Amino acid sequence: MKPTAISRILNDAHPTFFSAYCIVASFGTYSCMYAFRKPFTAAEFEDQVLWGIGYKTVLVCTQVLGYTLAKFIGIKVISEMPARRRVVGILGLIGIAEVALLLFGVVAPPYNFVFLFINGLPLGLVFGLVLSFLEGRRLTEALAAGLCCSFIISSGFVKSVGSYLIERMGVSEYWMPFLTGLVFVGPLLLFVWMLAQVPPPKTEDLEHRSERLPMDRRDRWRFFAAYSVGLILLVTTYVLLTIMRSVRDDFAVEIWRELGEAKKPAIFTQSETLVMFGVVAINGAAVFVRNNRRALQTAMLTILAGFFLVCLAVVGFQRGWLSGFAFMVLAGVGTYVPYFAFHTTLFERLIAVFRTNCNIGYLMYLADAFGYLGYVVVMVFRNFGVGEMDFLSFYVWLALGMALASLVLVTASFIYFERKIAIATRPEVQPPH
Repeated sequence: MKPTAISRILNDAHPTFFSAYCIVASFGTYSCMYAFRKPFTAAEFEDQVLWGIGYKTVLVCTQVLGYTLAKFIGIKVISEMPARRRVVGILGLIGIAEVALLLFGVVAPPYNFVFLFINGLPLGLVFGLVLSFLEGRRLTEALAAGLCCSFIISSGFVKSVGSYLIERMGVSEYWMPFLTGLVFVGPLLLFVWMLAQVPPPKTEDLEHRSERLPMDRRDRWRFFAAYSVGLILLVTTYVLLTIMRSVRDDFAVEIWRELGEAKKPAIFTQSETLVMFGVVAINGAAVFVRNNRRALQTAMLTILAGFFLVCLAVVGFQRGWLSGFAFMVLAGVGTYVPYFAFHTTLFERLIAVFRTNCNIGYLMYLADAFGYLGYVVVMVFRNFGVGEMDFLSFYVWLALGMALASLVLVTASFIYFERKIAIATRPEVQPPH
């Protein structure tokens, strides 16, 4: 594709200006995507029960099933996607999701739950397309940290918008998701256009990080076979992390209600803004670590620190040392620091260290596929295994158990990859003269 005038300006721009532009474009695009995915979680849907399960849980699990299927599809589709198809892909996928929300409002409950499956399926592919614009650059960590801010602030913001439409405007819980999406159509088009202007990585980027090419089936299996033990440990950690993060995010209304704060629509944005600033400052700083091996080590230590903070937050809350608000913020920071590290630094530098044919799309969708599958399993277990436990207690014990398990898994993966790097960088033994 012929570069535009804006692409040429960006290619020659100062790194600060280039970074700011990319962050605005990617953050804006993915934030708008959240307006088509997350606003329904601001409602409680207490008027319906399906198959003996609360209707909101049915809706969350249904959407996540579609999202999970998309992640498995994305292992192939995103890793093989050529750059020229990304923009059309983003707009087409989000358009399908909005039509599904329209049908969710039109069709009477409980028969409309299937449309959240259709909604989640295309949206599960959007992140990989957006991240593909940013990977393989010397500034990737900073750019990806800016993009990942949308995980935190956007979810809380669209919940606030959805809650406002219900509480102040009297909009039905079933029409609120579609109307929230409509509000963001204009900004979405602007940010996707901005994203389309981002030029490919420069030569010096490729020298420092390695070129990111589409991967075929043979490439994917070759990379997995070479580092299978470490990847399994990391993916298992990511599964636990996804479960912790998703329970906190999807059932924030219920958790805040049990903390006595649910009637304040702005509480979601306030708490998640504080989380965002802490997490971005920590993960974005990885861009200053030039050596790829040191950056990979730093990312793993950062992940360990995050899980340790979750443990401290749970203990502090249970003992009465922390307020509910402080607990949610600290647990959020402890959860999102590792979550960001996977997206911004860990996989990016893992590829750069070994310099084999791989891209972040493949690794992220491999991790996300099993992460969201694990979340569905936990949601089913919660309803049939511990259905009487309130969401706050469920989240507290879940966070503690999974954070402790993750500390063990990340430590084991750290040791594994250190040994792999040592072997890869070992000088060849010279034969005796």
